[in-house]
Amino acid sequence: MAARPTPNGEAAPAKKRGRAAALSPERRREVIVGTTLPLLLEHGRAVTTRQIAEATGVAEGTLFRAFPDKESLMRAVVEAALDPAPLDARLAEIDATLPLDERLVEAVRVLQERSLSLWRLASALGFTPGIRGIAPGRRRLMTDLGSLVALFEADREQLRFDPASNARRLRALAVAASHPVFAEEPLSPEEIVSLFLDGVRRPAGAHRARPRR
Repeated sequence: MAARPTPNGEAAPAKKRGRAAALSPERRREVIVGTTLPLLLEHGRAVTTRQIAEATGVAEGTLFRAFPDKESLMRAVVEAALDPAPLDARLAEIDATLPLDERLVEAVRVLQERSLSLWRLASALGFTPGIRGIAPGRRRLMTDLGSLVALFEADREQLRFDPASNARRLRALAVAASHPVFAEEPLSPEEIVSLFLDGVRRPAGAHRARPRR
């Protein structure tokens, strides 16, 4: 690197460019896993370790020092995708001062995004037996989420069930009403929350409005 002149005209010593800090083994595994996920969604199980290594910016040998084989890497990717911590963190960011229905709409939007990403991953991997059994400790795709339960706390006296029961019901409805396998037309977050809070039965004494002629 050429020396730059200082204000008095003298050449300033060139700064030496240091080597980038080496990643810890755990951090390198995280980077590889994060890079592999979009490749799996694009190529499915046909993705090659060479593609993964090139996308990560490492040699294939480095890849196999982090993971003994491709199947182990895919197991790690699915484990990371099933980790509920990022979902719980996103739910915790929802403004607790919003009205209940607005809080729940935001929560359903987050639940829908997660559900769709997991379904895309499962579809890309072909629902193979090896993939179905790779995370036996996380067979439930969404474990109990404290941040979702907390969204109901401020309004618990207005609702029929306790916050944990409400959270489980909302989660189940959000998942079922978002997937085309279960719903011909996936419902929007607003529709899901309206159905969850108000149901489909008209209040007693309410009448269907007659169409205008």
